[in-house]
Amino acid sequence: MSEAGGAGRARAAVERLSEAVGERRRQLGTAMGEARRQRRLLLGVVCVALLLDNMLYMVIVPIIPDYIAAMRGGTAGPSAPAGGNGSGGGNRSLLTARYPPASGSNEDVQIGVLFASKAMLQLLVNPLSGTLIDRVGYELPLLAGLGVLFLSTTTFAFAENYATLFAARSLQGLGSAFADTAGIALIADRYAEEPARSRALGTALACISFGSLAAPPFGGVLYEFAGKRVPFLVLACVCLLDGLLLLVLAPPGGTGARANMPVGTPIHRLMIDPYIAVVAGALATCNIPLAFLEPTIANWMKDSMGASEWEVGLTWLPAFFPHVLGVYVTVQLAAAYPHLQWFYGALGMAIIGASSCLVPACRNFGQVIIPLCGICFGIALVDTALLPTLAFLVDVRHVSVYGSVYAIADISYCVAYALGPIVAGQIVHTMGFAQLNLGMGLANVLYAPVLLFLKNVCQMKPSHSERNILLEEGPKGLYDTIKMEERKGMGKSLQPAGEMDENGMGSYHRDLKGVSEEDSSDYEYS
Repeated sequence: MSEAGGAGRARAAVERLSEAVGERRRQLGTAMGEARRQRRLLLGVVCVALLLDNMLYMVIVPIIPDYIAAMRGGTAGPSAPAGGNGSGGGNRSLLTARYPPASGSNEDVQIGVLFASKAMLQLLVNPLSGTLIDRVGYELPLLAGLGVLFLSTTTFAFAENYATLFAARSLQGLGSAFADTAGIALIADRYAEEPARSRALGTALACISFGSLAAPPFGGVLYEFAGKRVPFLVLACVCLLDGLLLLVLAPPGGTGARANMPVGTPIHRLMIDPYIAVVAGALATCNIPLAFLEPTIANWMKDSMGASEWEVGLTWLPAFFPHVLGVYVTVQLAAAYPHLQWFYGALGMAIIGASSCLVPACRNFGQVIIPLCGICFGIALVDTALLPTLAFLVDVRHVSVYGSVYAIADISYCVAYALGPIVAGQIVHTMGFAQLNLGMGLANVLYAPVLLFLKNVCQMKPSHSERNILLEEGPKGLYDTIKMEERKGMGKSLQPAGEMDENGMGSYHRDLKGVSEEDSSDYEYS
Protein backbone atom coordinates (compact mmCIF):
# COMPACT_ATOMS: atom_id res chain seq x y z
CA MET A 1 0.00 0.00 0.00
CA SER A 2 2.81 2.34 0.93
CA GLU A 3 4.59 1.48 -2.31
CA ALA A 4 1.47 2.42 -4.30
CA GLY A 5 1.19 5.69 -2.40
CA GLY A 6 4.83 6.48 -3.05
CA ALA A 7 4.41 5.77 -6.76
CA GLY A 8 1.38 8.05 -6.85
CA ARG A 9 3.28 10.86 -5.17
CA ALA A 10 6.15 10.39 -7.60
CA ARG A 11 3.78 10.55 -10.58
CA ALA A 12 2.18 13.68 -9.13
CA ALA A 13 5.59 15.27 -8.65
CA VAL A 14 6.57 14.41 -12.22
CA GLU A 15 3.31 15.88 -13.51
CA ARG A 16 3.82 19.08 -11.53
CA LEU A 17 7.38 19.33 -12.80
CA SER A 18 6.20 18.73 -16.37
CA GLU A 19 3.53 21.41 -15.98
CA ALA A 20 6.10 23.85 -14.59
CA VAL A 21 8.49 23.15 -17.45
CA GLY A 22 5.67 23.49 -19.97
CA GLU A 23 4.59 26.80 -18.45
CA ARG A 24 8.16 28.04 -18.54
CA ARG A 25 8.48 27.05 -22.19
CA ARG A 26 5.22 28.81 -23.00
CA GLN A 27 6.50 31.94 -21.27
CA LEU A 28 9.73 31.74 -23.23
CA GLY A 29 7.84 31.19 -26.47
CA THR A 30 5.66 34.22 -25.81
CA ALA A 31 8.66 36.34 -24.89
CA MET A 32 10.57 35.18 -27.98
CA GLY A 33 7.59 36.04 -30.17
CA GLU A 34 7.42 39.47 -28.59
CA ALA A 35 11.17 39.91 -29.12
CA ARG A 36 10.81 39.06 -32.82
CA ARG A 37 7.90 41.48 -33.19
CA GLN A 38 9.88 44.16 -31.38
CA ARG A 39 12.89 43.77 -33.64
CA ARG A 40 10.64 44.07 -36.71
CA LEU A 41 9.16 47.27 -35.29
CA LEU A 42 12.64 48.56 -34.50
CA LEU A 43 13.64 47.80 -38.09
CA GLY A 44 10.70 49.96 -39.18
CA VAL A 45 11.82 52.79 -36.89
CA VAL A 46 15.37 52.64 -38.26
CA CYS A 47 14.12 52.55 -41.86
CA VAL A 48 11.95 55.63 -41.27
CA ALA A 49 14.91 57.42 -39.67
CA LEU A 50 17.14 56.65 -42.67
CA LEU A 51 14.34 57.64 -45.05
CA LEU A 52 13.89 60.98 -43.28
CA ASP A 53 17.60 61.73 -43.19
CA ASN A 54 18.00 61.14 -46.92
CA MET A 55 14.79 62.99 -47.78
CA LEU A 56 16.03 65.99 -45.81
CA TYR A 57 19.40 65.67 -47.56
CA MET A 58 17.81 65.82 -51.03
CA VAL A 59 14.58 67.76 -50.48
CA ILE A 60 16.47 71.04 -50.61
CA VAL A 61 17.81 70.35 -54.12
CA PRO A 62 14.96 72.12 -55.98
CA ILE A 63 14.42 74.67 -53.19
CA ILE A 64 17.78 76.08 -52.13
CA PRO A 65 18.92 77.77 -55.40
CA ASP A 66 15.76 79.90 -55.60
CA TYR A 67 15.86 80.34 -51.85
CA ILE A 68 19.39 81.80 -51.82
CA ALA A 69 18.66 83.91 -54.90
CA ALA A 70 15.63 85.35 -53.12
CA MET A 71 17.67 86.11 -50.00
CA ARG A 72 20.15 87.97 -52.18
CA GLY A 73 17.50 90.24 -53.59
CA GLY A 74 15.66 88.23 -56.26
CA THR A 75 11.97 87.43 -56.30
CA ALA A 76 12.24 83.90 -57.63
CA GLY A 77 10.73 80.98 -55.86
CA PRO A 78 7.26 80.47 -54.48
CA SER A 79 6.58 80.62 -50.79
CA ALA A 80 3.74 81.24 -48.43
CA PRO A 81 2.45 84.77 -47.93
CA ALA A 82 2.86 86.43 -44.59
CA GLY A 83 -0.60 85.51 -43.43
CA GLY A 84 -0.30 81.72 -43.88
CA ASN A 85 0.93 78.93 -46.04
CA GLY A 86 -1.26 79.78 -48.99
CA SER A 87 -1.48 77.78 -52.19
CA GLY A 88 -0.99 78.09 -55.89
CA GLY A 89 1.96 78.91 -58.05
CA GLY A 90 1.66 82.67 -57.62
CA ASN A 91 3.04 82.79 -54.10
CA ARG A 92 6.11 84.95 -53.66
CA SER A 93 9.02 84.62 -51.29
CA LEU A 94 8.73 85.62 -47.66
CA LEU A 95 12.27 86.91 -47.84
CA THR A 96 12.67 90.60 -48.43
CA ALA A 97 15.37 92.10 -50.63
CA ARG A 98 17.61 93.12 -47.75
CA TYR A 99 20.70 91.35 -49.11
CA PRO A 100 22.85 92.70 -51.93
CA PRO A 101 22.83 90.68 -55.15
CA ALA A 102 25.63 88.16 -55.48
CA SER A 103 27.46 87.07 -58.55
CA GLY A 104 26.52 83.75 -60.07
CA SER A 105 29.85 82.16 -59.23
CA ASN A 106 29.65 83.25 -55.59
CA GLU A 107 26.13 81.86 -55.38
CA ASP A 108 27.31 78.54 -56.78
CA VAL A 109 30.06 78.41 -54.15
CA GLN A 110 27.54 79.12 -51.40
CA ILE A 111 25.24 76.36 -52.61
CA GLY A 112 28.15 73.90 -52.91
CA VAL A 113 29.41 74.65 -49.40
CA LEU A 114 25.88 74.39 -48.02
CA PHE A 115 25.36 70.97 -49.60
CA ALA A 116 28.78 69.72 -48.44
CA SER A 117 28.53 71.03 -44.86
CA LYS A 118 26.31 68.13 -43.77
CA ALA A 119 28.75 65.46 -44.91
CA MET A 120 31.73 67.41 -43.56
CA LEU A 121 30.38 67.62 -40.02
CA GLN A 122 29.15 64.04 -40.20
CA LEU A 123 32.66 63.00 -41.25
CA LEU A 124 34.16 64.74 -38.22
CA VAL A 125 31.61 63.45 -35.69
CA ASN A 126 31.42 59.82 -36.82
CA PRO A 127 34.55 58.58 -34.98
CA LEU A 128 33.12 59.99 -31.75
CA SER A 129 29.59 58.74 -32.38
CA GLY A 130 30.81 55.21 -33.15
CA THR A 131 32.77 55.04 -29.91
CA LEU A 132 29.84 56.42 -27.91
CA ILE A 133 27.42 53.93 -29.48
CA ASP A 134 29.73 51.06 -28.49
CA ARG A 135 29.70 52.31 -24.90
CA VAL A 136 26.05 53.23 -24.29
CA GLY A 137 24.18 50.99 -26.75
CA TYR A 138 22.21 51.72 -29.89
CA GLU A 139 18.82 53.05 -28.80
CA LEU A 140 19.88 56.21 -26.94
CA PRO A 141 22.16 57.55 -29.74
CA LEU A 142 19.42 56.76 -32.29
CA LEU A 143 16.91 58.73 -30.22
CA ALA A 144 19.36 61.62 -29.83
CA GLY A 145 20.00 61.60 -33.57
CA LEU A 146 16.27 61.77 -34.31
CA GLY A 147 15.97 64.69 -31.90
CA VAL A 148 18.75 66.61 -33.65
CA LEU A 149 17.21 65.82 -37.06
CA PHE A 150 13.88 67.19 -35.84
CA LEU A 151 15.61 70.40 -34.70
CA SER A 152 17.48 70.66 -38.02
CA THR A 153 14.32 70.18 -40.09
CA THR A 154 12.43 72.78 -38.08
CA THR A 155 15.32 75.23 -38.46
CA PHE A 156 15.22 74.74 -42.24
CA ALA A 157 11.51 75.58 -42.26
CA PHE A 158 11.98 78.94 -40.55
CA ALA A 159 15.43 79.95 -41.85
CA GLU A 160 15.62 83.52 -43.15
CA ASN A 161 19.32 83.88 -44.00
CA TYR A 162 22.28 81.87 -45.26
CA ALA A 163 23.86 81.51 -41.81
CA THR A 164 20.71 79.84 -40.46
CA LEU A 165 20.55 77.53 -43.48
CA PHE A 166 24.19 76.58 -42.92
CA ALA A 167 23.52 75.91 -39.22
CA ALA A 168 20.50 73.75 -40.09
CA ARG A 169 22.49 71.76 -42.64
CA SER A 170 25.35 71.24 -40.19
CA LEU A 171 22.89 70.16 -37.49
CA GLN A 172 21.62 67.54 -39.90
CA GLY A 173 25.15 66.18 -40.21
CA LEU A 174 25.40 65.94 -36.42
CA GLY A 175 22.07 64.12 -36.19
CA SER A 176 22.93 61.79 -39.06
CA ALA A 177 26.23 60.79 -37.44
CA PHE A 178 24.24 59.35 -34.54
CA ALA A 179 20.97 58.25 -36.19
CA ASP A 180 22.45 56.56 -39.28
CA THR A 181 25.30 54.78 -37.50
CA ALA A 182 23.21 53.70 -34.51
CA GLY A 183 20.36 52.58 -36.75
CA ILE A 184 22.47 50.36 -39.01
CA ALA A 185 24.37 48.98 -36.00
CA LEU A 186 21.07 48.22 -34.24
CA ILE A 187 19.89 46.22 -37.26
CA ALA A 188 23.15 44.25 -37.35
CA ASP A 189 22.86 43.53 -33.63
CA ARG A 190 19.18 42.49 -33.59
CA TYR A 191 19.50 40.44 -36.78
CA ALA A 192 22.60 38.46 -35.85
CA GLU A 193 21.85 35.49 -38.12
CA GLU A 194 22.05 35.15 -41.89
CA PRO A 195 20.23 35.59 -44.22
CA ALA A 196 17.94 37.67 -42.00
CA ARG A 197 20.72 40.23 -41.46
CA SER A 198 21.20 40.78 -45.19
CA ARG A 199 17.45 41.10 -45.72
CA ALA A 200 17.12 43.65 -42.93
CA LEU A 201 20.08 45.72 -44.13
CA GLY A 202 18.74 45.48 -47.69
CA THR A 203 15.41 46.89 -46.52
CA ALA A 204 17.25 49.79 -44.89
CA LEU A 205 19.20 50.45 -48.10
CA ALA A 206 15.97 50.48 -50.10
CA CYS A 207 14.60 53.15 -47.75
CA ILE A 208 17.76 55.20 -48.19
CA SER A 209 17.38 54.99 -51.95
CA PHE A 210 13.71 55.89 -51.86
CA GLY A 211 14.39 58.89 -49.63
CA SER A 212 17.16 60.21 -51.86
CA LEU A 213 15.29 59.78 -55.14
CA ALA A 214 11.76 60.73 -54.06
CA ALA A 215 12.73 63.81 -52.05
CA PRO A 216 13.40 66.28 -54.93
CA PRO A 217 9.97 65.84 -56.58
CA PHE A 218 8.34 65.76 -53.12
CA GLY A 219 10.05 69.00 -52.12
CA GLY A 220 9.55 70.67 -55.50
CA VAL A 221 5.80 70.02 -55.64
CA LEU A 222 5.13 71.14 -52.06
CA TYR A 223 7.42 74.15 -52.50
CA GLU A 224 5.54 75.18 -55.62
CA PHE A 225 2.00 74.77 -54.32
CA ALA A 226 2.20 75.08 -50.52
CA GLY A 227 5.23 77.22 -49.71
CA LYS A 228 8.80 76.66 -48.63
CA ARG A 229 8.00 75.68 -45.04
CA VAL A 230 5.59 72.82 -45.73
CA PRO A 231 8.10 70.17 -46.98
CA PHE A 232 10.26 70.66 -43.90
CA LEU A 233 7.33 70.71 -41.46
CA VAL A 234 5.99 67.45 -42.89
CA LEU A 235 9.38 65.79 -42.43
CA ALA A 236 9.70 67.26 -38.91
CA CYS A 237 6.34 65.77 -37.88
CA VAL A 238 7.28 62.31 -39.19
CA CYS A 239 10.63 62.56 -37.39
CA LEU A 240 8.88 63.41 -34.12
CA LEU A 241 6.49 60.47 -34.47
CA ASP A 242 9.40 58.13 -35.24
CA GLY A 243 11.22 59.25 -32.10
CA LEU A 244 8.11 58.72 -29.96
CA LEU A 245 7.68 55.21 -31.36
CA LEU A 246 11.32 54.44 -30.53
CA LEU A 247 10.71 55.65 -26.97
CA VAL A 248 7.80 53.24 -26.64
CA LEU A 249 9.65 50.26 -28.15
CA ALA A 250 13.05 50.70 -26.51
CA PRO A 251 13.10 53.32 -23.76
CA PRO A 252 16.67 54.29 -22.84
CA GLY A 253 17.74 52.26 -19.81
CA GLY A 254 14.56 50.20 -20.02
CA THR A 255 16.37 46.84 -20.18
CA GLY A 256 19.55 45.42 -18.77
CA ALA A 257 20.76 44.39 -22.20
CA ARG A 258 23.64 46.84 -22.28
CA ALA A 259 25.06 45.53 -19.02
CA ASN A 260 25.46 42.10 -20.65
CA MET A 261 27.16 43.40 -23.80
CA PRO A 262 30.93 43.15 -24.28
CA VAL A 263 33.24 46.11 -24.71
CA GLY A 264 33.62 46.99 -28.40
CA THR A 265 36.90 47.16 -30.29
CA PRO A 266 38.22 50.76 -30.51
CA ILE A 267 37.56 52.43 -33.84
CA HIS A 268 41.25 53.08 -34.56
CA ARG A 269 41.94 49.33 -34.35
CA LEU A 270 39.07 48.61 -36.72
CA MET A 271 40.41 51.19 -39.18
CA ILE A 272 43.74 49.40 -39.50
CA ASP A 273 42.12 46.00 -40.04
CA PRO A 274 43.00 45.30 -43.71
CA TYR A 275 39.70 43.57 -44.48
CA ILE A 276 37.60 46.39 -43.05
CA ALA A 277 39.82 48.91 -44.87
CA VAL A 278 39.14 47.16 -48.20
CA VAL A 279 35.38 47.26 -47.59
CA ALA A 280 35.49 50.92 -46.54
CA GLY A 281 37.47 51.84 -49.65
CA ALA A 282 34.94 50.05 -51.86
CA LEU A 283 32.02 51.87 -50.21
CA ALA A 284 33.70 55.24 -50.73
CA THR A 285 34.75 54.55 -54.32
CA CYS A 286 31.39 53.21 -55.49
CA ASN A 287 29.56 56.27 -54.16
CA ILE A 288 31.85 58.82 -55.83
CA PRO A 289 29.99 58.76 -59.20
CA LEU A 290 26.65 59.43 -57.52
CA ALA A 291 28.06 62.15 -55.26
CA PHE A 292 29.93 63.88 -58.11
CA LEU A 293 27.15 63.63 -60.71
CA GLU A 294 24.38 65.03 -58.51
CA PRO A 295 25.76 68.61 -58.50
CA THR A 296 27.03 68.59 -62.12
CA ILE A 297 24.68 66.60 -64.34
CA ALA A 298 21.90 69.22 -64.41
CA ASN A 299 24.06 71.91 -66.03
CA TRP A 300 25.60 69.36 -68.40
CA MET A 301 22.15 68.19 -69.55
CA LYS A 302 21.02 71.77 -70.18
CA ASP A 303 24.19 72.65 -72.10
CA SER A 304 24.66 69.45 -74.12
CA MET A 305 21.10 68.34 -74.88
CA GLY A 306 18.93 71.36 -74.05
CA ALA A 307 17.07 69.45 -71.33
CA SER A 308 14.00 71.10 -69.84
CA GLU A 309 13.49 71.71 -66.13
CA TRP A 310 11.13 68.76 -65.72
CA GLU A 311 13.62 66.44 -67.42
CA VAL A 312 16.38 67.58 -65.08
CA GLY A 313 14.07 67.13 -62.10
CA LEU A 314 13.13 63.58 -63.07
CA THR A 315 16.65 62.47 -64.03
CA TRP A 316 17.27 60.35 -60.94
CA LEU A 317 13.74 59.12 -60.24
CA PRO A 318 13.81 56.07 -62.60
CA ALA A 319 17.05 54.93 -60.96
CA PHE A 320 15.13 54.04 -57.79
CA PHE A 321 13.72 50.89 -59.40
CA PRO A 322 17.04 49.29 -60.45
CA HIS A 323 18.44 50.16 -57.02
CA VAL A 324 15.65 48.23 -55.29
CA LEU A 325 16.10 45.43 -57.84
CA GLY A 326 19.82 45.32 -57.05
CA VAL A 327 19.10 45.06 -53.33
CA TYR A 328 16.62 42.23 -53.90
CA VAL A 329 18.91 40.31 -56.26
CA THR A 330 21.88 40.58 -53.91
CA VAL A 331 19.88 39.44 -50.88
CA GLN A 332 18.62 36.39 -52.77
CA LEU A 333 22.07 35.53 -54.12
CA ALA A 334 23.64 36.00 -50.69
CA ALA A 335 21.14 33.56 -49.19
CA ALA A 336 21.93 30.95 -51.85
CA TYR A 337 25.68 31.56 -52.27
CA PRO A 338 26.95 33.40 -49.16
CA HIS A 339 30.61 32.72 -49.98
CA LEU A 340 30.40 34.96 -53.09
CA GLN A 341 29.66 38.27 -51.37
CA TRP A 342 33.00 39.65 -52.53
CA PHE A 343 32.07 38.80 -56.13
CA TYR A 344 28.73 40.63 -55.93
CA GLY A 345 30.57 43.73 -54.72
CA ALA A 346 33.21 43.47 -57.46
CA LEU A 347 30.53 42.99 -60.11
CA GLY A 348 28.71 46.05 -58.80
CA MET A 349 31.85 48.17 -59.04
CA ALA A 350 32.45 47.00 -62.61
CA ILE A 351 28.88 47.96 -63.54
CA ILE A 352 29.32 51.37 -61.89
CA GLY A 353 32.56 51.95 -63.78
CA ALA A 354 31.11 51.03 -67.17
CA SER A 355 27.96 53.09 -66.57
CA SER A 356 29.96 56.16 -65.51
CA CYS A 357 31.97 56.03 -68.72
CA LEU A 358 28.76 55.89 -70.78
CA VAL A 359 27.17 59.03 -69.32
CA PRO A 360 29.06 61.59 -71.50
CA ALA A 361 28.08 59.66 -74.66
CA CYS A 362 24.35 60.21 -74.06
CA ARG A 363 22.62 62.71 -76.34
CA ASN A 364 19.06 62.88 -74.97
CA PHE A 365 17.04 62.44 -71.79
CA GLY A 366 16.06 58.85 -72.55
CA GLN A 367 19.65 57.79 -73.10
CA VAL A 368 21.04 59.37 -69.95
CA ILE A 369 18.60 57.45 -67.75
CA ILE A 370 20.18 54.11 -68.77
CA PRO A 371 23.71 54.64 -67.34
CA LEU A 372 22.28 56.36 -64.25
CA CYS A 373 20.16 53.26 -63.64
CA GLY A 374 23.30 51.17 -64.10
CA ILE A 375 25.16 53.25 -61.50
CA CYS A 376 22.37 52.86 -58.94
CA PHE A 377 22.05 49.12 -59.65
CA GLY A 378 25.79 48.69 -59.11
CA ILE A 379 25.73 50.71 -55.88
CA ALA A 380 22.94 48.46 -54.61
CA LEU A 381 25.08 45.38 -55.31
CA VAL A 382 28.09 46.83 -53.49
CA ASP A 383 26.24 48.18 -50.46
CA THR A 384 24.00 45.15 -49.96
CA ALA A 385 26.94 42.74 -50.22
CA LEU A 386 29.49 44.65 -48.16
CA LEU A 387 27.49 46.15 -45.27
CA PRO A 388 26.72 42.68 -43.82
CA THR A 389 30.34 41.74 -44.49
CA LEU A 390 31.45 44.47 -42.08
CA ALA A 391 29.33 42.94 -39.32
CA PHE A 392 30.70 39.48 -40.10
CA LEU A 393 34.29 40.74 -39.98
CA VAL A 394 33.65 42.24 -36.56
CA ASP A 395 32.09 38.96 -35.42
CA VAL A 396 35.05 36.80 -36.45
CA ARG A 397 38.00 39.17 -35.96
CA HIS A 398 36.96 41.46 -33.13
CA VAL A 399 34.04 41.81 -30.68
CA SER A 400 30.42 41.68 -31.85
CA VAL A 401 29.61 45.33 -31.15
CA TYR A 402 28.84 47.28 -34.29
CA GLY A 403 28.81 51.01 -33.56
CA SER A 404 32.39 51.76 -34.58
CA VAL A 405 32.46 49.58 -37.68
CA TYR A 406 29.34 51.20 -39.11
CA ALA A 407 30.74 54.60 -38.19
CA ILE A 408 33.61 53.67 -40.51
CA ALA A 409 31.08 52.80 -43.23
CA ASP A 410 29.38 56.16 -42.71
CA ILE A 411 32.75 57.90 -42.94
CA SER A 412 33.28 56.19 -46.31
CA TYR A 413 30.01 57.60 -47.62
CA CYS A 414 30.75 61.04 -46.19
CA VAL A 415 34.13 61.26 -47.92
CA ALA A 416 32.37 61.04 -51.29
CA TYR A 417 29.51 63.36 -50.42
CA ALA A 418 31.72 65.96 -48.72
CA LEU A 419 33.99 66.23 -51.76
CA GLY A 420 31.28 65.98 -54.43
CA PRO A 421 29.51 69.35 -54.15
CA ILE A 422 32.82 71.25 -53.86
CA VAL A 423 35.30 69.34 -56.02
CA ALA A 424 33.09 68.06 -58.85
CA GLY A 425 32.30 71.51 -60.25
CA GLN A 426 35.97 72.48 -60.27
CA ILE A 427 36.93 69.29 -62.11
CA VAL A 428 34.25 69.90 -64.74
CA HIS A 429 35.44 73.50 -65.14
CA THR A 430 39.14 72.62 -65.53
CA MET A 431 39.05 69.20 -67.23
CA GLY A 432 35.54 68.68 -68.58
CA PHE A 433 32.47 66.58 -67.78
CA ALA A 434 33.61 63.64 -69.92
CA GLN A 435 36.99 63.45 -68.17
CA LEU A 436 35.26 63.51 -64.76
CA ASN A 437 33.11 60.52 -65.69
CA LEU A 438 35.97 58.59 -67.26
CA GLY A 439 38.06 59.11 -64.14
CA MET A 440 35.27 57.93 -61.83
CA GLY A 441 34.57 54.92 -64.02
CA LEU A 442 38.24 53.96 -64.19
CA ALA A 443 38.57 54.23 -60.39
CA ASN A 444 35.69 51.78 -59.87
CA VAL A 445 36.92 49.30 -62.48
CA LEU A 446 40.44 49.32 -61.00
CA TYR A 447 39.18 48.89 -57.45
CA ALA A 448 36.94 45.91 -58.27
CA PRO A 449 39.83 43.34 -58.28
CA VAL A 450 40.87 44.54 -54.82
CA LEU A 451 37.76 42.82 -53.45
CA LEU A 452 39.46 39.49 -54.26
CA PHE A 453 41.19 40.14 -50.94
CA LEU A 454 37.86 39.23 -49.29
CA LYS A 455 37.50 35.93 -51.15
CA ASN A 456 38.52 33.72 -48.23
CA VAL A 457 36.73 35.66 -45.52
CA CYS A 458 34.05 32.96 -45.31
CA GLN A 459 36.69 30.47 -44.13
CA MET A 460 37.76 32.56 -41.14
CA LYS A 461 37.28 31.01 -37.74
CA PRO A 462 35.51 33.17 -35.19
CA SER A 463 37.48 34.51 -32.29
CA HIS A 464 36.56 33.49 -28.77
CA SER A 465 34.83 36.81 -28.25
CA GLU A 466 33.42 38.25 -25.06
CA ARG A 467 29.91 37.60 -26.35
CA ASN A 468 30.67 33.86 -26.51
CA ILE A 469 32.17 33.94 -23.03
CA LEU A 470 29.00 35.56 -21.72
CA LEU A 471 26.90 32.87 -23.38
CA GLU A 472 29.05 30.12 -21.88
CA GLU A 473 28.36 31.44 -18.40
CA GLY A 474 24.72 30.53 -18.83
CA PRO A 475 21.64 32.75 -18.65
CA LYS A 476 21.45 35.15 -15.74
CA GLY A 477 17.90 36.35 -16.30
CA LEU A 478 14.92 36.28 -18.61
CA TYR A 479 16.67 38.45 -21.24
CA ASP A 480 19.69 36.14 -21.52
CA THR A 481 17.46 33.06 -21.50
CA ILE A 482 15.37 34.45 -24.36
CA LYS A 483 18.48 35.32 -26.37
CA MET A 484 19.91 31.81 -25.94
CA GLU A 485 16.60 30.13 -26.81
CA GLU A 486 16.31 32.34 -29.91
CA ARG A 487 19.80 31.37 -31.02
CA LYS A 488 19.11 27.65 -30.51
CA GLY A 489 15.85 27.91 -32.45
CA MET A 490 17.50 29.70 -35.36
CA GLY A 491 20.39 27.24 -35.43
CA LYS A 492 18.12 24.25 -36.00
CA SER A 493 17.04 25.55 -39.39
CA LEU A 494 20.54 26.24 -40.63
CA GLN A 495 23.30 24.28 -42.29
CA PRO A 496 24.35 20.98 -40.62
CA ALA A 497 27.73 20.70 -39.02
CA GLY A 498 29.02 18.34 -41.68
CA GLU A 499 28.71 21.03 -44.33
CA MET A 500 30.41 23.55 -42.08
CA ASP A 501 33.47 21.36 -42.00
CA GLU A 502 33.99 22.20 -45.67
CA ASN A 503 34.58 25.82 -44.69
CA GLY A 504 37.00 24.82 -41.98
CA MET A 505 34.49 25.41 -39.19
CA GLY A 506 33.89 21.89 -37.87
CA SER A 507 36.83 21.85 -35.46
CA TYR A 508 35.66 25.09 -33.94
CA HIS A 509 32.22 23.63 -33.22
CA ARG A 510 33.81 20.59 -31.60
CA ASP A 511 36.28 22.54 -29.49
CA LEU A 512 34.24 25.50 -28.32
CA LYS A 513 31.52 24.35 -25.96
CA GLY A 514 28.61 26.54 -25.06
CA VAL A 515 28.57 28.70 -28.17
CA SER A 516 25.03 28.90 -29.51
CA GLU A 517 24.19 27.42 -32.88
CA GLU A 518 23.03 30.77 -34.18
CA ASP A 519 26.39 32.37 -33.45
CA SER A 520 28.08 29.54 -35.32
CA SER A 521 25.78 29.98 -38.29
CA ASP A 522 26.76 33.61 -38.51
CA TYR A 523 30.33 32.61 -39.18
CA GLU A 524 29.40 30.76 -42.33
CA TYR A 525 28.46 34.04 -43.96
CA SER A 526 31.08 35.87 -45.95
